[in-house]
Amino acid sequence: MKKWMMGIGALVIAIGLAACGGNDEKTPEQNPDTENNPPANVEGNGEDDNSMQEMNDHSEMDHSSSGEVPEDLTDAASPTYPFGSEAVMHANHMKGMNEAVATIEGAYETTVYAVTYTPTNGGEKVENHKWVIHEEVENASDEPYKQGDDVVLQADHMKGMEGASATIDTAEQTTVYMVSYEDTETGEKVENHKWVTEEELSPVE
Repeated sequence: MKKWMMGIGALVIAIGLAACGGNDEKTPEQNPDTENNPPANVEGNGEDDNSMQEMNDHSEMDHSSSGEVPEDLTDAASPTYPFGSEAVMHANHMKGMNEAVATIEGAYETTVYAVTYTPTNGGEKVENHKWVIHEEVENASDEPYKQGDDVVLQADHMKGMEGASATIDTAEQTTVYMVSYEDTETGEKVENHKWVTEEELSPVE
């Protein structure tokens, strides 16, 4: 009888140990697969990457303007896209701009610059801003500026731009256009936007 009871006890213990071993699942902290492969609902650096790309966007750019231009700005004599005509824009200075059909509000002959500057309101450095024209440079020289030249901006396209120190990234003698168009993303009417270059326009088909 005593041996029979001992046999039953050993059997119970064996069953208990087997059950414990079967439930020995790894927790997320212990599971090496979980550590090396984050769950599907945990995003990586995608949002951070997008934020970095948007640091130098034109989200605070004044899309519309009063239409006033510098007094010494020269009208283009025979622009490819005359006043009142339409053209398709191929530029992404701002969201909703690329592929929009624009109405030409003015065409001018000047030197156009892409510039890097630090806003006067303490914002992040803006790199390769497009565009600032020669007549929007404070005390502009008679001759166009060159890449690497330092200037002070008089343009107010974006907050903190006017009075900011800037470095010329590119310089090109061309025709620039002031345009009105409908934002392709929001449907908002943008009036007298400054500026779009000749190379950023194509005829409406």
